[in-house]
Order: sequence, then structure tokens, then C-alpha cells
Amino acid sequence: MTRFFAAAAAATLALVPAAGIAQAATSGYAATPVTAPAKTSFVTRSTLWKCNAGTCTAAATGSARDGIVCELVAREVGKLSAFRANGTDFDAAALEKCNTKAR
Repeated sequence: MTRFFAAAAAATLALVPAAGIAQAATSGYAATPVTAPAKTSFVTRSTLWKCNAGTCTAAATGSARDGIVCELVAREVGKLSAFRANGTDFDAAALEKCNTKAR
């Protein structure tokens, strides 16, 4: 019986990282600059962005509105061809508004 509980606990722990990965895929931000950024990382306010393969990503940060986060990253890296916030892509109108703040 003890072996059963030990095996069940080990199996449960093995699934914990997978749940974290699935959650990370739908939370946070992803910005795709039209031109690849010169830096591989930068900070907007208190948000750390990491850029790789043409896309910059960051963890979701508290109470900032998604539109403001988009404008801040556009100010840093220039015009964006796409922006995703918490698993939802910006539509054309939202992306156009965001890009008004691009450098």
C-alpha cells in the first residue's frame, strides 16, 4: 500500500511542470517587431522582455492594461507586426493604436 502512495505521489509531481508550461503559453505577452530588435533583452517600466527568433516575450505584470504594455514595447523596439496578451492576439485596430507610440 505504501508503494502505491509513493508511486501516486511521484506521478503527481511529474505532472506539475507540464501544468506550468501550459499556463505559461497562455499568460504573459508576446510582441513581434517588424524589424528584429538590436537587444536580446530590455525592460519597460518593471517588465523584463526577452527577444529570440524575432519575437519578444514577457511575463504578465500586475495591473498594467494590455494596450499600455503594447505601447511601451513598441516605444522600445519600434513598430510591431503582432502583439499577444494572455493568449489573445490584438486585432488590427488595437495593433494600429499601439503602433502610434512606436519609435
